[in-house]
Amino acid sequence: MATHPQNSQNHDPHEIEGVKNRRSKAASFPWIRVSFFILVCGLVIMAQGPLPGKIWRKINALRKEQTVEKPITKPAPPAKPPEAVVPPKVTPPVTPPKVIVPADHTATSGGDIRKMSKGFKLETKVTLEKGKAASQERLKDDSYTASYELKIRLPEATRTLADLKRVNSKLDAILPGLKDMLPNAKVSPFYYQLYENKTSRLKKNATRLDELMTRHNFYDCETMLNIKHATTGRRVLLVQAEMDVVSDGSDGDRLPTMPDNIVNSTHYQPMTSYGWRKTGSTPNPLIAGWKNRIKVAEAELALRTTKPERKSWLRMRVAKIKREIQDMEARSYLIADYDPFIVMPINMLTTRGDKYAARVGDYAVVIHEGKIYPVIVGDAGPSFKVGEASLRMAKQLNSRASPYSRPVSDLTVTYVVFPGTADKFQAPDYARWRERCSSLLTEIGGLGAGVTLHTWENTLPVIEPATTPEAGDSAGTTTSP
Repeated sequence: MATHPQNSQNHDPHEIEGVKNRRSKAASFPWIRVSFFILVCGLVIMAQGPLPGKIWRKINALRKEQTVEKPITKPAPPAKPPEAVVPPKVTPPVTPPKVIVPADHTATSGGDIRKMSKGFKLETKVTLEKGKAASQERLKDDSYTASYELKIRLPEATRTLADLKRVNSKLDAILPGLKDMLPNAKVSPFYYQLYENKTSRLKKNATRLDELMTRHNFYDCETMLNIKHATTGRRVLLVQAEMDVVSDGSDGDRLPTMPDNIVNSTHYQPMTSYGWRKTGSTPNPLIAGWKNRIKVAEAELALRTTKPERKSWLRMRVAKIKREIQDMEARSYLIADYDPFIVMPINMLTTRGDKYAARVGDYAVVIHEGKIYPVIVGDAGPSFKVGEASLRMAKQLNSRASPYSRPVSDLTVTYVVFPGTADKFQAPDYARWRERCSSLLTEIGGLGAGVTLHTWENTLPVIEPATTPEAGDSAGTTTSP
């Protein structure tokens, strides 16, 4: 048996020898290559679209979640209780005012007046005037100004009996001789000077409303008249005014002790204009307080922090106090609590050449509500004020009077001074004062029917005489209360 010439290795055992291959054309088409080509083309097309980007972003996000550690979170604080909710305030709708545009300026001047505690009316007024353009007016000083005017009516001195009776209705009944004396009376120059001094003070303090005197204090004097009796020639200065209180004076001989509030007071004055040579050995009770003032001043002078100008003032103060101590050691004075006297302006007391001017020590009488009291001119007061008396005199007219409360506020007190009648200065002798005033009153017509001149009593504390130690007593001292 013969064999095939082909290699048996490549021979298909199922192939029949001598028969041709019968596979179909479809079976012989290259499907694998075509499919691979289509896959590559699809991938290329897909790479050009948005899908791959989304896929890659998702993959990257998953990787970050796996690699990044989650932060440690703290527990949240407890929630605060809810605050009360305040409902919003509902305001009613405001109707805008209707504005009427004028053809020209129609504003006018207005005014406002209010009563002030000083007793005068403060009148304010806004005056509007038509001007130029605002750009021009703002450059002018006189386009926007304010003015203040203190307007005062100077009073007229009363001269007739009718005018005097209007404020002191019983004056002619007490002094019947005034009826014949007043027709020739003349206004004292000191009346005009009084109101000139008041006006000067007002001008000085015009811009300080708190420093201005009150209306009450400005009009404190009704009149000052120079009167002369036609027959006797006795001159009289008649003053119609109110009454304020003076509470000064001291005298170790008559009042060896005084309350601590007076001794240590920084306002109480130990001296009055009327004084006399000291006759006793008891020291003035206010000297102790004055010496204490020196200690206080010297202590302040020793401080390093005291300024030079303050030291200069303190040295002058100490020198003045030392002079006053020397005066108190040598003289005695009236005591306002116990001695009845009146006060006159200092410019009157120091002026020379006027025969009607009052002087310290002159005798006088005070007339009020149908009564008449003998006094002397005992002290000097401010030149812009009139109508003052000692506390003893004030309490006689009004028991409620005090250093802080005047006895008479109306201009109903009449002061009649007899100029040039002062005697030798000495301790008060109330009986002598009454006798002299009674004699002087007869020289101007005397007192009316049923009118009696007041008699003052001595109200000073009784000073017990010093006791003399008995033999064998080792104390060897004397004391007085």
